[in-house]
Amino acid sequence: MAALAWLVIPLFGVLVAVVWARWAARGRTNADGASLAGYERFRTAMQPGERPPLVMGKGDTDETDAEPV
Repeated sequence: MAALAWLVIPLFGVLVAVVWARWAARGRTNADGASLAGYERFRTAMQPGERPPLVMGKGDTDETDAEPV
């Protein structure tokens, strides 16, 4: 009976490894949509010629709005 126990331990280890490998290789969705959209905006901004309008974030100021010192 003890010999059977020593054979079950590696079998259990193999089963755990197979379950982990299948879980690690499962299909995952990637969130490339936002990244690709940002890259496309970057490419558009770097093209020579007419550029899209600049969208300023919160706290940004335009140089034309500044009062002279």
